[in-house]
Amino acid sequence: MKKLLFLALPLFLYADSLKSLLEYAQNNNELIVSKSIMQDSKKSELKSSQNSYYPTVDVGAFYQRYDEASLIMPGTTYSGYATVGFNVYEGGKTSYTVKQKRDEHRASQFDFEATKKSTKLAIVQDFYNLKNLEASLSALKESLNAVKAQLERIEQFYDAQLATSDDVDRLQSAYDKNIYMIDSTRFEIYTLQKSLELKIGKKIDSFDDSTFKKMVDENSDELDSIKSLRATKSSVLNASETIDSYYYPQIRIEDTYSIYGYEDEPTMLPIEQLDNQNKIMATLNMRLLDFGAIGEAKEAVRLQADALGQQILYKKKEQKLNQELSLKRIETAKLNINSSKSALKASTSALKTITKKYNAGIVDNVVYLDALSVNTESKSAYESSLNNLEMSYALYYFYNGQNLEEFLNE
Repeated sequence: MKKLLFLALPLFLYADSLKSLLEYAQNNNELIVSKSIMQDSKKSELKSSQNSYYPTVDVGAFYQRYDEASLIMPGTTYSGYATVGFNVYEGGKTSYTVKQKRDEHRASQFDFEATKKSTKLAIVQDFYNLKNLEASLSALKESLNAVKAQLERIEQFYDAQLATSDDVDRLQSAYDKNIYMIDSTRFEIYTLQKSLELKIGKKIDSFDDSTFKKMVDENSDELDSIKSLRATKSSVLNASETIDSYYYPQIRIEDTYSIYGYEDEPTMLPIEQLDNQNKIMATLNMRLLDFGAIGEAKEAVRLQADALGQQILYKKKEQKLNQELSLKRIETAKLNINSSKSALKASTSALKTITKKYNAGIVDNVVYLDALSVNTESKSAYESSLNNLEMSYALYYFYNGQNLEEFLNE
């Protein structure tokens, strides 16, 4: 006995709870990681746009050589220069670009959170669906053992010519059917487990039982996916203001300092060449006519913002609807638990009675197998009803914008 407990101990030590799976997936699911990287990318874009306020410094050089030198120009000229430039006025382009990039960064943050929460919900659903399948497998195994015992008993009766071949064949058929259903259920478990491992990012050997806190709170938060849409809409509106800036004057100042060097200078008509030069240049540019190109571009962007606004309205209604449905789902799940519990109690009692009658030869194997089938389904249905209640609460917390792991019992 001690040896068996020792062998079973690693299963208990290394079984994964639902909470630990959610926490692991948060850092290892590739889709979530990709959203995190995208968030960092948008942060870099924001910093880049903010740095546009500062002056620019460019350096350069040139080398120029004529095959035939003129009487007044050197044959070879080389220079190094540095230019400091500053945009004095851009019609608000830089300001709105910064706002646009800030909104894009916020949208990526909300998108990151939305991906985390939706992935965790999918993990929760897979987890409890696996529990349902495991309950079905357990019930099928019990049914198989019962049919096997009856089949062995009837085979003995048949050998003693106290039962017909039809009795044996019917039980053998039920036994084979159970074998198939067990194998089919095992394949479903394997498939769903692999899907769950993909979402989590690691191999899973066994699961602990996990339950949610049973709370109904009126407080709710807007879904992160809706917040992401809001931020995206704001970024699009700021982009439209950036387009408007092309109609305003663009003023830029540049100061360039150059140093020159020469070779093959003319000797017949020597002219003093510049050793260095400082050039200050101010430029003013303003769009006067573009035949409505910029106006149409702004209208296109504005329509994008309007489209996003409609999506936001729809998503808000959808969230409210799902909140209401999740409450109804919880009520239905509770009623289903009571119903399936009563059905299990009745089918278990009926099976005991019918098994005694079947062993006594009062009822035939058809009645017995029907009672066994009903009892098997009742066991599976009762376990499923418990798991469905957990999934119902998970959906309720999700559609109220909450973090699922915060509502799991330790």
